[in-house]
Amino acid sequence: MINSTKLVSKYGAIICCLLLLNSYYGCGSKQNQQTKPAVKSDTAAMVVAIDVAAVERKSLAVTKTFSGTLEGEEQANIVSKLSERITAISTHVGTHVDAGQVIINLDKSGTTSQYYQAEANFKNAEKTLQRMKSLYEEGAISLQTLDGAQTAYDVSKANFDAARSAVELSTPISGVVTALNVSLGDLAMPGSVLATIAKIKRMKVVFNINETDVTSISNGLKVLVYSETRPGLKVEGKIVQLSKSADIRSRSFEIKALFSNTGDNWFKPGMFCKVELQLSPRENILVIPVSAIQSDGVNNRVFLIRNEQAFQRIIQTGVTDGDKMEIMQGLQEGDLVATVGANNLRDSSYVHIDRPVNE
Repeated sequence: MINSTKLVSKYGAIICCLLLLNSYYGCGSKQNQQTKPAVKSDTAAMVVAIDVAAVERKSLAVTKTFSGTLEGEEQANIVSKLSERITAISTHVGTHVDAGQVIINLDKSGTTSQYYQAEANFKNAEKTLQRMKSLYEEGAISLQTLDGAQTAYDVSKANFDAARSAVELSTPISGVVTALNVSLGDLAMPGSVLATIAKIKRMKVVFNINETDVTSISNGLKVLVYSETRPGLKVEGKIVQLSKSADIRSRSFEIKALFSNTGDNWFKPGMFCKVELQLSPRENILVIPVSAIQSDGVNNRVFLIRNEQAFQRIIQTGVTDGDKMEIMQGLQEGDLVATVGANNLRDSSYVHIDRPVNE
């Protein structure tokens, strides 16, 4: 009886241990079953859906817009050489003037003017020359003496012409007075622009381009010129002058294009305008969509797609037509880059391509 009770007690303890072990491993199995799907769920959340585009070779015709300033086909500024009061103005803005016409007079008796002294010397030399010619004809003086009088006359005349041109300001070209910056009685300062004369039937637009674009521009290339104040009015012109060297400070090249003004001469010298031109096509270059490129202001980057992963790649770009961008360094033909969804990517992100490349 005692042995039987001990036996039952012994096997009961073994059974309890087995039940506990079964319960322990059973719970662990359930926990594993619950955690495994959670891992799969986290991995799926890291996969970014994107569209891609292939790096391809194409010809790119690029249209660019530059800012420029308008001038007349021929243009001249009337500049004072003296610090004198303005005593007369014989024209106004919009008036047509002829070459050599005096349009502004300065005070001839001013402290910096030598007009009256030069005039007196000239008249005296002129009279002396006339007397010497008469004496020479009579044989009273030698040819050398006459030559001396002639020389004195020529010098005095040159001095008088210079003094007169300094106080009687004339226009060197025929054209329209497009600017008159002074009024009667104003003090003209040396170097100041008093008036501007220009031929405005045809206009010249002056603008600057960088060294990247200058190789794609040549004389005769067509341009469209318009103003932002009247964008619907566009006139066609052509490039007539291309600088052969860059400006030292801006490292840009100055370009000049000529175009015919409107019937009412709407375009005026000094106006700001836009110049639209198509650069010479770039043949057989690597291009990608502009939407694939990200920039931090210093570097341009794309996400290169390989083996369902995205890898950040710094690239060097060239020209663009607004839709496609030239790739000069960093990618090869056939590479895949992320377009739609690229903003959600990080380096080494896993990706899922929603749309085939050629779709």
